[in-house]
Amino acid sequence: MTTVRTEPQPFGTYAPNPLLQHILRATRVPSHTWAGKRRAIFLRAAAMKQLGARPVDIEALGARLRVHPQHNVCEKRILFTPHYFDEPERDFLTQRLRPGCTFIDIGANIGGYALHVAATMGAGARIIAVEPLDCLFERLVVNIKLNAFATIKALDCAIADKDGEVTLFVDDRNEGDSSIRLFNRGHAGDMRQVPAVTLMSLISRERVTHIDALKLDVEGAEDIILEPFFAHAPPALHPRLLLIPDLGRIWPTDLVSLIEQHNYRAVLHTRSNIAFEKI
Repeated sequence: MTTVRTEPQPFGTYAPNPLLQHILRATRVPSHTWAGKRRAIFLRAAAMKQLGARPVDIEALGARLRVHPQHNVCEKRILFTPHYFDEPERDFLTQRLRPGCTFIDIGANIGGYALHVAATMGAGARIIAVEPLDCLFERLVVNIKLNAFATIKALDCAIADKDGEVTLFVDDRNEGDSSIRLFNRGHAGDMRQVPAVTLMSLISRERVTHIDALKLDVEGAEDIILEPFFAHAPPALHPRLLLIPDLGRIWPTDLVSLIEQHNYRAVLHTRSNIAFEKI
């Protein structure tokens, strides 16, 4: 595991130009109508052509962020429509967590969830953000450094069912879709060997004594992480809150049933995710 040691350019170095500012004002107006959402998508497409490969410095999700939206849907959403970036899930964490909590974000991408929790839970919160793809990890570290309040430790590894190395299948159309499990959606992109640890190894190495919330978003490999964890972890280490994507039949096992068998109940079900609470 490595750490990016170079300091980022000061926030504002990549401020949006006047045209992009105008478009952002329009796309960031919440709309629940079909026409409103289509308008935001149209304006976003026009802005992406104008933006090219440049990064953009913005404020969103309670934090300063430097986003590179060209090949990452997550960054594109945060830039243009942050109100559509898992708002019910973020509200759920805000309501259920307390200052001083421990939050682990596996599949952290550029830090949207981790920075939101850091912004709302204060300096006493302990946050571990895990991201195996090198380019996203570097952006994650930059975003942490841009926020003085952020008490986040970033780790560049995969979480898997064994310690060692695993193959990461990189989707170069949407870097956030990279995974240690290949489903092949018609396009796999690159393959890279990355360091991997089990969730139990991570907890042991970081001396975590309890987990208030665990968010998993690893593009279909959630069962690879949770099955061995629940098989070996003492109940005291089971997270109080657990947030996973709703992938249904993509998992070879019935992951939802496995979670419920360990005394969890689903308390939030959105279009994309399921949140569980320990009973």
